[in-house]
Amino acid sequence: MQPENNPSEWKKPVEQPAQAPYVAAPNPMSVDGPVVTLSPEPLPQDVVPLQPEVPLATDTIEDVRVDQSTVEPVRWKAQEYIQHDKGALWFVAFAAAFVAMMAIAIFLIQSVTFNILVPVMAVALFVYVNRPPRLIDYTLSRKGLHINDTLYPFADFKGFGVIHDGKEFSVFLLPVKRFKPGVSVYFPEASGEAIVDILGTRLPMQELHLDVVDRIVRKLRI
Repeated sequence: MQPENNPSEWKKPVEQPAQAPYVAAPNPMSVDGPVVTLSPEPLPQDVVPLQPEVPLATDTIEDVRVDQSTVEPVRWKAQEYIQHDKGALWFVAFAAAFVAMMAIAIFLIQSVTFNILVPVMAVALFVYVNRPPRLIDYTLSRKGLHINDTLYPFADFKGFGVIHDGKEFSVFLLPVKRFKPGVSVYFPEASGEAIVDILGTRLPMQELHLDVVDRIVRKLRI
């Protein structure tokens, strides 16, 4: 409910005298006139201002290392092995070795399987040593050694060595796996420096010598 207003009780409000308009107080910090900026005092001549340190550009190992992508591949052709001339004495020695192996197989071992295996091995060896060697294309790049269409990457080898046998030069790649055969490649003397330089950037060079088996093979001219 709302209260009832009695019109008889209404009174006229008291009139207030007129006042001057509001004026903001002046800011004591503001000063009329131009603004003057004080410059810093000059430093003495014997005092050198400090300059911010700038990091020097230093060469890292990656910057100094030779970029393998810019290495030009080396290509050459060589025979897969060196074929030696075989005289009459070689064939006589081969026949004597065959007869001795057959005698051992018949009288000592007395095995039918071994008796069959000996002549098969003799024929295969005779054909192999008398066939002409193939001329193979070699390419040495930053990826590895390409022998015809087969790639042998550097990751499969732990080192290499150069073998000088008479007038022939060959490089032998040592395999990482113990029972995996190495790779032997002949190369011309003119390409030797470029081949060793590329191999030396990827694999450590070791001094290699012919073992007993290699010496026997070369003596037999196989």
